[in-house]
Amino acid sequence: MAIMDPLIMELDREASTTRKLLERVPADKLDWRPHAKSTPIGKLAMHIASLPGRFGARLHEDGFDVASATPPPPPATTDEIVKTFDEGIVTAKKALAAIDDKMAMATWTLSLKGTTMVSLPRAGVARVLLLNHSVHHRGQLSVYLRLLDVPVPSIYGPSADENPFA
Repeated sequence: MAIMDPLIMELDREASTTRKLLERVPADKLDWRPHAKSTPIGKLAMHIASLPGRFGARLHEDGFDVASATPPPPPATTDEIVKTFDEGIVTAKKALAAIDDKMAMATWTLSLKGTTMVSLPRAGVARVLLLNHSVHHRGQLSVYLRLLDVPVPSIYGPSADENPFA
């Protein structure tokens, strides 16, 4: 088994759950935010949706300087968010599958204006930026949905809205 294979399998599992949350983002509330300092729900959802495609495609480079990043455009619809996510998952899985073990252990650097933020083996980058970072924001999104009284799907176990054991 290649080093990246378990990460691809985990990405598949997490993508299914993430997609369920993204599908529930209310199209009529894309500008809603729970607090003045919070990111609007549409922007947060599009950030989550675009992460797999944006980072997956960059794993074949030696690194990335976030100063050159352009944020994804704000979504107009929930369908646009879900489509971006679905396309990004395909991109990320192809990118991960094309990384051999030597490349998986080679260093990849994330920087800001030339200053290193993190340097890790590509397998670590896939774990931290592609999986953990997405799961972190997915948690935020689940709270936003709860505050909007949108039923929250099961994530790692039953939710108050979807409990098969109740």
